[in-house]
Amino acid sequence: MFSLEDLLGQQTGGEAIGQISANLGADQSTVNNAVQMALPVILQGLANNVQSPQGAQSLDSALANDHTGGLLNNLTDFLSGGVPAPEQATRATNGSGILEHILGTNKGTAAQEISNKTGLDMGQVANLLITLAPIVMAYLGKQKQQNDLDAGGVSDLILGQQKQAQSTGNPMIDMASRMLDSDGDGSALDDLAAMAAGYFMK
Repeated sequence: MFSLEDLLGQQTGGEAIGQISANLGADQSTVNNAVQMALPVILQGLANNVQSPQGAQSLDSALANDHTGGLLNNLTDFLSGGVPAPEQATRATNGSGILEHILGTNKGTAAQEISNKTGLDMGQVANLLITLAPIVMAYLGKQKQQNDLDAGGVSDLILGQQKQAQSTGNPMIDMASRMLDSDGDGSALDDLAAMAAGYFMK
């Protein structure tokens, strides 16, 4: 799970990268690199969450109730609309809320790391993370439905993806693991929704 092509298929993933790049005002190569850094971070956060039975059940319930995969059927509309304001977002599209559950106080740290490594500014990275989170959840929800997965099956799917990612030697997996295992006490960088909104208000 390192590129949108892996999640969505070659054509749909490529089209998604093009639309996200246009939204961010950045070239596709840079955005694709950022995506390949961001997805392992989201994956690691999910893997951390499903380590406990409570976390696994909570994620399974969210997939069953709010992230059933329908967003992938309307992906063009979702991406062309840009990042919705929190008060206008549904549970399926509220990327900031999803990231709060997945990454907690590490949201800002993740955005800063990706910004440092890609040259995208913090507003662009915030927008990217908020865009990717609902897509990842929709992907998992679709897998749950198609394969009739329970909480344990969803956990196995995520941990299997994580293991496969680790076997490729992607350095972002190690970075994500170190970052998300560290104790965080919050940061002024953590309000990704504000950063993303601020980017478009410049």
